Amino acid sequence: VVRYGVSLYYYFFKHIEMLLIGFLATIVILSIPTKDYPKYAIFAYVGIIIILLYLTMNGEFHKGNKNWIQIAGFTFQPSEFSKPIVIVCLSLMFSFFYRKLRTKGINHFNTISKILFVGLLVPLIVFFQGDLGTTIIMLAIFGVLFLASPIMRFEKFKIISLLLGLLVVGCMILMLNRGYILSEAQKARFDFFNPCSNYESGGYQVCNSFIAINDGGLFGLGIGKSKQKYSYIPEPHTDSVFAIIVEENGLIRSTIILILYILILKRILDLACKTSKISNRYICLGIATYIFAHIFVNLGGLFGVIPLTGVPLPFLSYGGSFTISLIVSLAIVQRIHIEMKNEKIKLKK
Repeated sequence: VVRYGVSLYYYFFKHIEMLLIGFLATIVILSIPTKDYPKYAIFAYVGIIIILLYLTMNGEFHKGNKNWIQIAGFTFQPSEFSKPIVIVCLSLMFSFFYRKLRTKGINHFNTISKILFVGLLVPLIVFFQGDLGTTIIMLAIFGVLFLASPIMRFEKFKIISLLLGLLVVGCMILMLNRGYILSEAQKARFDFFNPCSNYESGGYQVCNSFIAINDGGLFGLGIGKSKQKYSYIPEPHTDSVFAIIVEENGLIRSTIILILYILILKRILDLACKTSKISNRYICLGIATYIFAHIFVNLGGLFGVIPLTGVPLPFLSYGGSFTISLIVSLAIVQRIHIEMKNEKIKLKK
């Protein structure tokens, strides 16, 4: 009310709206068999690329980047929707080219080039939009899927060497063209070792998160009794929500959240091991990586272990686009689980 000039339940009702959109999307996704995914994946990928390129060239800066779009009064971040789309596209490619990639004695260059293009184009565009956090998440997803891909080990080593070389060349080109690689705001995030020492120049969010966690102690101040969420921690409902949870509930009860994260990731990875379709295995692995990367980057930045890059925490942070993307990803996993159960029933019969 004081900080943003909105009603008391503004973000609550906005989040409910996004949950409803995610629920409707879930109904649609659960009705689509995974065998039909190739029909829709190419259109979804091309569509998201066109939107991201348009925003890169014509979008306006919002919260430090140019990857926001407003539709019918709602503000969306298309780069969030690109995560499950890229995961599905890469997984389908690994399945389609599996035998070819595992066959020795033939040239895999064209096939691997297509995989690299699909996996790296989105994070490249998002980087130029100024969203470092989403870029890191996308690269983490691609990196895990690439290492787990059917591409032969010696080819992976060559590709990694090539990409590192291209990264160096790209950094040199950026330096020559615009005089810097990362903006001053992005570079300031890397000074995370002692945030309270540079409180006024970028460390205030992490430092106040430390204060909130310390004040919470083992048992917390009580629900609704947080002090740091009032004008101290910026965006307490998004990036720093876990610090508020610890302050109000205490460290002991807050660790339950971490245990639940582990259980969710374990269930998804178990499904990846049990499902028979190659593409579904990679989809589950990609979505598990997606969720884990958000948890690691958010909490790592909050605890001062890595730079704070401003990504939401799964299931807890406010954020419309991320909420819808996360629900869609879990709906895809649920669809895979349903198909696996149906296969077992058929085998028993």
